[in-house]
Amino acid sequence: MLKFLLYHAREDEKVAVKHWMSLHPDVQVDTNDVPLTEKTVQLANGYDGIVIQQHIPVEAPTIYEQLHAFGIKQITLRITGYEIIDLALAAKNHLVVTNVPAYSPRSVSELVLAHVMRLVRHLGITQARETNHDFTWGGLEANEIHNLTIGIIGAGKIGSAVARIFKALGSTVIAADPIHRPELGDTLTYVDHETVYKTADIVTMHTPLTAETTHMIDAKVFKMMKPSAFFINASRGPVVVATDLVAALENGEIAGAGIDTIEGDSQIFSQDWSDRPLDNAPLAKLLTMPNVSVSPHIGFYSDAAVANMVEIALDDVLTIANGGVSRHQVLA
Repeated sequence: MLKFLLYHAREDEKVAVKHWMSLHPDVQVDTNDVPLTEKTVQLANGYDGIVIQQHIPVEAPTIYEQLHAFGIKQITLRITGYEIIDLALAAKNHLVVTNVPAYSPRSVSELVLAHVMRLVRHLGITQARETNHDFTWGGLEANEIHNLTIGIIGAGKIGSAVARIFKALGSTVIAADPIHRPELGDTLTYVDHETVYKTADIVTMHTPLTAETTHMIDAKVFKMMKPSAFFINASRGPVVVATDLVAALENGEIAGAGIDTIEGDSQIFSQDWSDRPLDNAPLAKLLTMPNVSVSPHIGFYSDAAVANMVEIALDDVLTIANGGVSRHQVLA
């Protein structure tokens, strides 16, 4: 019987693990509640494969060397981002790295819609007033979604799902992406980045995190945008210069923002900070702004998405353990 170990498992993931095992009775999947580190790599001894999900970088050479010594052939992430892995060290130790490039695109796209509706209808400003029993209407007149232009940066699986939702609501949808997908011809119009920034009423980010996309949204970009525009980031925190976002909001260069991720959030989101000050000045500031909607990196967090992430990851481990090739392999 094959044995796999799922590091850092949440309770909701264990439900998906149990379901997957019911479909694969010849595989045993164990779980723990710790990330993969130099101190915990020994837990993988005796297993045929591992699955991880964490923000802590897997950077110590010893981790890769030990996994190889244990006979493990892969490191499978049940998330999309793989920058925590040293791909060169993985290759050196004959470890295949896989990720889950698309789990439930609708999960993220529906959160984007929720942020947009909250911003466009000025519900954050309304709520802030109502805490002081101020129920006046001044400044709360809203645009209707079908009259707005939605600008998407990165129209891959998630970005295209966002496009389809807003197209269904009657919006005009434009997108900047190096790959033009013919199947989106009736949904969006491809334009360049600058056109998105200058003309969209909503600019929403759906790019991977790469050297090219890191800090691609900065003060220069915010100055291009309409002062009435809203900015959404439900992709990766470091694609945006957080201090520039705060400055753009403070200076009225944009009307508001919806943030599901921000640079440095890996040590904050999913944790309880109620008894200590936030160690992230831009985030602390954004949380005080009524024209900003913040969620703690939960775009992926729906029942369908959690199940997909676990099941796709375990399918990949099984494929590799049986000598096959995963179509989700990440190449150095």
